[in-house]
Amino acid sequence: MKEKIPLTPAEIAKLRLDAEFRRLTGVWPETFMKMEEILKAALIEKKRKGGRPNKLSVEKMLRMALEYWREYRTYFHIGKSYGLSESNAYQTIKWVENVLIKDGYFSLPGKKALLDENTEIEMILPDATETPIERPKKGKKIIIQERKNAIH
Repeated sequence: MKEKIPLTPAEIAKLRLDAEFRRLTGVWPETFMKMEEILKAALIEKKRKGGRPNKLSVEKMLRMALEYWREYRTYFHIGKSYGLSESNAYQTIKWVENVLIKDGYFSLPGKKALLDENTEIEMILPDATETPIERPKKGKKIIIQERKNAIH
């Protein structure tokens, strides 16, 4: 039987840090670094094409997007945490999301792959992004009909 080698204090500390990082962001540090590499390459391409420089570093943009996906805080609250406006927070998170999806490394399989019996699925993530509430439009016709119905 193999003898179990005890972990060193440095290895124990790293495991604790990795677990805390995972709890905070929802991804392991190695995954975070891979995402960061993809975003840095995309940012270099974006700067080459021209445009305004970003206020945040790539790491902060990625952390902001991960916080949004992990906690589902509003863009307003996340923007305030990072010193951005609500619309800028939205644009940054959407940019991070689009770059990671376009790269293909982090994209989910399509609907047909889910129907295939041989496909092994590790995890399914629901899309819970902010969407506007659909309410009926108020118009003269509806109000008049309601008044007529209330008279009877």
